[in-house]
Amino acid sequence: MLRVLHVACLFVFLSASAHSETNAKPATVTFTLDFPGSQPSHYSLQVHSDGKAHYESTSKLAGDSDESDSFEYEFTVSAEGREKIFALAAKAGFFQADLDSRRKKMAFTGKKTLVYQDAERRGESTYNYSDRAAVQELTDLLQSLSATLEFGHRLEYSLRYQKLALADQLKRMEESARITPPVEIQAIAPILQQIVADSSVINVTRARAQRLLEHGSSR
Repeated sequence: MLRVLHVACLFVFLSASAHSETNAKPATVTFTLDFPGSQPSHYSLQVHSDGKAHYESTSKLAGDSDESDSFEYEFTVSAEGREKIFALAAKAGFFQADLDSRRKKMAFTGKKTLVYQDAERRGESTYNYSDRAAVQELTDLLQSLSATLEFGHRLEYSLRYQKLALADQLKRMEESARITPPVEIQAIAPILQQIVADSSVINVTRARAQRLLEHGSSR
């Protein structure tokens, strides 16, 4: 009888542990940049350890306009991308120390904040420039990811309101991709697929969108 009770208790403990692990919130890395005068002037990028990600930004509709454009986007980061993000967060001590280099006369490139959160720890640091290699690499990666998402946002706007602008946008993106491959291009696959499928878009532009899609799927 005691043995049966022991086995039953062990089963309950293991079940509870499995349930706890299943329901544990994924770790997150959040990067926020505020840079008045730039486009976008504010954005926040949150990446979960399961790959789910959320992006939001605020920018002006035009340089001389007071109207702002708010953009939000849900997407999935590639396995390679999220592994790199969390590996760099670990190398940076999960942002639990001051990341700013505190160098005088350093040009202002935006107020940046990195936040790490999991079930056991939390770290947060704000900086203009960091001399830590892991922080520099992570900052470059997340800023490049923002650039990809903003490019997708511009494509979506152009497809809806000014299709002729797509030709120049996709040409510049394709030329740039030959030198510096875009980060997480698959994140904007839905809008590229819409362009490819839209028969009202000129063929050369649809072909550029198709090549960018293939570029993303090959990585």
